[in-house]
Amino acid sequence: MHIGSHYNLKTFILWTRRTIYWLVLWAIIPTTLFKLAGFTWLAIPWVPIALIGTATSFIAGFKNTQTYNRLWEARQIWGGIVNSSRTFGIMVTSYIRTGDGQQKSIHREIIYRHIAWLTALRFQLRESKNWENIKTKSYNIEFRKLYSVEEWEKQLPDELKPFLSETDRNYVLSTKNRATQIIALQSDQLRSLADRGSLDPLYYVELENVLKEFYDHQGKSERIKNFPYPRQFASINLFFVRLLVILLPFGMLNEFAKLGEFGIWLNIPFSVVVSWVFTSLEQVGESTENPFEGGPNDVPVTSMSRTIEIDLREMLGEKLLPPPVPANNEILM
Repeated sequence: MHIGSHYNLKTFILWTRRTIYWLVLWAIIPTTLFKLAGFTWLAIPWVPIALIGTATSFIAGFKNTQTYNRLWEARQIWGGIVNSSRTFGIMVTSYIRTGDGQQKSIHREIIYRHIAWLTALRFQLRESKNWENIKTKSYNIEFRKLYSVEEWEKQLPDELKPFLSETDRNYVLSTKNRATQIIALQSDQLRSLADRGSLDPLYYVELENVLKEFYDHQGKSERIKNFPYPRQFASINLFFVRLLVILLPFGMLNEFAKLGEFGIWLNIPFSVVVSWVFTSLEQVGESTENPFEGGPNDVPVTSMSRTIEIDLREMLGEKLLPPPVPANNEILM
């Protein structure tokens, strides 16, 4: 997530410059042939291109709206995780009463296990999918040098070690959906506490309901992660933009030829600018499709998990707390 006031123009042009190179080259070809080789038949009437441009505007606007909705829904889900986690921390420290001197250690065990759930979930959400482009598109690979993704640089077993016992950690790592099994371990321990009388039955039900909320949040996150923006809409948007970009320099030839001997050369910069607007819309929409892929516009699940960890460990009375996740070049992950 970019936390500055906006992306500056220099950064944005750097991100899109490879496309600009091709747009300049493509605009030069028909303009040069029209002016120097006398290929006046290359000029295309403006009306059909305007119709294609209108259709492209609609489909590009639709895609960007829907991809933003995916991003905002993901942010709302993780806002719910933050709130439910704080509620869970209060309930654990207030409801569980053992009376045998083990109370604080049990509080710590359950809350640390919840931090392990956050850790496992964010690692699962950062796994790469075939339709994601952060590791495949050259402009995204280059932009990744400006920030780091913790889940790609560290190993889950090492990150779980401070929060789970060796037995629990080995069990969790042997399963496919680690986050799911961690919540199951939480439920098992709560049931055991209720059976021993350390947890009132009413409180036990309330805590189980919070665990259900965590499953709901996890399932919603997995739905966004595992179901891409529909490929048919993504494809038609890409096809329309490319078709418009291909035809645009040919459609503007006659218009700039009317400006005089040297007016025709204005076709190059203006074709590039108009084409760049549409290709940039496509590129921005593409970068917003997958809010957990590790891109600069992601929901900052690493930072939010750390915030939750700090809050919960303070509830335990701990003083040695990890620092908040810092932003790199105004990008917070």
